[in-house]
Amino acid sequence: MTATALACPVPIVETERIQLGHGSGGSLSAALIRNHFLPHFGNPVLNRQADGAVVSVPGGEVVLSTDTFVVSPLEFPGGNIGSLAVHGTLNDLAMMGGRPIGLTAGFVLEEGLPFIRLDRIIRAMAAAAREAEVPIVAGDTKVVERGKADGLYVNTTGLGLLDSAFRPSPERGRVGDLVLVSGALGRHGMAVMAAREGLAFETTITSDSASLCPLVEALRTRAGAGVHVLRDPTRGGLASALNEIALASGVGIELEERALLVPSDVAAACEMLGLDPLYVANEGVLAALVAPSAADAALAALRSHPLGADAWVAGRVVDGHPGMVAMRTALGGLRVVDLLPGDQLPRIC
Repeated sequence: MTATALACPVPIVETERIQLGHGSGGSLSAALIRNHFLPHFGNPVLNRQADGAVVSVPGGEVVLSTDTFVVSPLEFPGGNIGSLAVHGTLNDLAMMGGRPIGLTAGFVLEEGLPFIRLDRIIRAMAAAAREAEVPIVAGDTKVVERGKADGLYVNTTGLGLLDSAFRPSPERGRVGDLVLVSGALGRHGMAVMAAREGLAFETTITSDSASLCPLVEALRTRAGAGVHVLRDPTRGGLASALNEIALASGVGIELEERALLVPSDVAAACEMLGLDPLYVANEGVLAALVAPSAADAALAALRSHPLGADAWVAGRVVDGHPGMVAMRTALGGLRVVDLLPGDQLPRIC
């Protein structure tokens, strides 16, 4: 008689210690923030849990955002941790309608990190900031013992100016809004995964990491207040970003399976690895909830820029199932697109 191994189909969640899944952007991340941070740090600004914080200052308002980057490997096709750190914080500011005016950068360096590698990362970071015309105006460095960090970690914080006539926000989704997506899904997550695991595909999958500020500026100019919500679907992919919007706005969102735009190489890699591209991270794509009256102008605005040339309509905001995302399948049925408890791809940003 041979023993049979039994596997639980539902992930076992450790309740006493941090797990990798707590950094996934999914339901474990939400629980970590809700149960441990908000009870102590909670205030009306933070409780919105947006990509950035709108802060009142004499003469107006500004938006602040901060992000910490632990991507592994440090370098990958299409970028590295330095360029990613610049793009990530610029994009968080842009999703709040902010025009970035300055960045700070903090580095945790591991003893033994080769200077030649550090210099490559710093050069890429500087180039990304120059291209966006946003200076890095302050910074900090710390060094830890060998084995206490994975080469280096980077934190960036950004400051942006706000336009009172353009204020996208996660809670502004309205029934009837169209869901627009600026490009194909999954490139960044699969590029990092392939580099980390040494996977070889017929073509090299390249990260889409880029500043989304030009796309947001085009939306501001051509669609204005008709743009209700902006989100960059990074950790947890498009599925997680739309779930967060549905919860914040108290609306339902329905996607069309036939509309999904996934590059063939990403789709093949996801199929081979058993991953759902809806949950794979992007770093150069935005999702927008736009009023029907502004949808054509918004789509044209996105497609007017190379980053948005492949912009598509993913679905719409509906009256039913508030706080949930569903997908209409090719057969006409609906399936729930929920937050994942853990992370398909840890440490992708």
